[in-house]
Amino acid sequence: MDLFNIYSQNNRRRSVAAALALTAAIALIDWRITPYIAIGFLYFFPIILISGFVRPPSIIVFSLICAWLQEQFSNLPPSERFTRLALSLAGFAGTGLFIHGMVRNRRMTLEHLAEVEGQMQLRRDAEEQLRVLVDTSPAAIVTLDGNGNIVVANESARRMFAPYKNDFAGQSVAQYLPTLYNLALSTRSQSLQTAIQCRGYRLDGEVFLAGIWFSTYSTSTGRKLAAIMVDISEDLRDREDLSLDYLLKNAHILMSAITHEVRNVSATMEVFCRNLQETGTLTGNQDFEALASLIDGLSKLSAMELLPLSQSREIPSVELGSVLDELHILIGSIFHDSEIELDWRIHDELPLVAADRYGLLQVFLNLVKNSRRAMEDSARKQFTVKSMVLDDVVEIRLKDSGPGIPDPQSLFRPFQRRAESAGLGLYVSRAIVRSFGGDLVHEPTEEGCCFVLILPRIKSVSE
Repeated sequence: MDLFNIYSQNNRRRSVAAALALTAAIALIDWRITPYIAIGFLYFFPIILISGFVRPPSIIVFSLICAWLQEQFSNLPPSERFTRLALSLAGFAGTGLFIHGMVRNRRMTLEHLAEVEGQMQLRRDAEEQLRVLVDTSPAAIVTLDGNGNIVVANESARRMFAPYKNDFAGQSVAQYLPTLYNLALSTRSQSLQTAIQCRGYRLDGEVFLAGIWFSTYSTSTGRKLAAIMVDISEDLRDREDLSLDYLLKNAHILMSAITHEVRNVSATMEVFCRNLQETGTLTGNQDFEALASLIDGLSKLSAMELLPLSQSREIPSVELGSVLDELHILIGSIFHDSEIELDWRIHDELPLVAADRYGLLQVFLNLVKNSRRAMEDSARKQFTVKSMVLDDVVEIRLKDSGPGIPDPQSLFRPFQRRAESAGLGLYVSRAIVRSFGGDLVHEPTEEGCCFVLILPRIKSVSE
């Protein structure tokens, strides 16, 4: 059993009381047996007992009391009393201060040890959490040394590169990710934190596209490279399929617009040609008959209207709130650079709507671009986005403080003369929204321009 346990703070009161009681008992015994034997040395025991709990000034005072008691009940010549008193005080006080220093140093050592153990436990907990995070991460995580060899790899990395091999660590990453291997060799003397996309190879030879986030760092054994990797081949295929789908859809919309304009022109030309035929002045003229035949063919071609977008395709549902969050992030920095005030009035929880996420975001961005261009010369630049949830639809209003639109009737007509490009932005945007079963309309306002996206609401089961 550790003798220093008696100096525990829990024993403070009992030890001090015991020291005082022991001092009184020694003094009483010394008083009774004075003529026979001196027992003043026993005062060392209460001093040793009390020194671990009181401060040095108190130890000196207590030592002085014990020395006085020893001298008071001794049977020694009084001529050397002060010398004996000084020596006793020095012995008692020195012993008490020595014990006090030992106890204090031991407490400080124990406190420091407890602090070190606590830090070690926190470090072990952090390492355990990090190990669990790495082992259970769905992303592949590897650590490479300066030679491009795999030092540490989690289970996801093994499944990504060598699903039928257990001893994945220790191998060179060159056979799996040649680009990352070259980076590990070329960054031995510099720090680097970046992201790349490169070709990856599985153990069976399958090729995939890898997205990699990596950084280099220095250790006592040399530079290391830590990388987080995911297989983005499926995302690439989905993105390309989506791009192709919208390319075909937009081409369909553009061709519909062109066919509509050609039909108007050919109808006008056909009326003029019929009027000329009725005059009889060009009867038998071969050039006029060829022109009439050409106009007739053009009319037949323009009459072959493109079929509408397939309505049999199931329109997906989308979380409107998340789409608007993406829009908020995309236009935030743009408006900040253009010194445009953004007034965002969107409900915290919006219902699902029948729409396509990519197409809906394109419509929003087209309207934002038009508003930003319209407010370039405005004294007050403010753009407001407001939501309104109704029974069957959700309305999103986008309003700017620009000069407004002088002729709203021709807003959604393609190939407008005053348009900066082909004049197809609003026409295509409305066609995309209508393909969802919604609509895009212009709402008259006293100031600026306001467009309203009307999107069909998908009600929940409870509703």
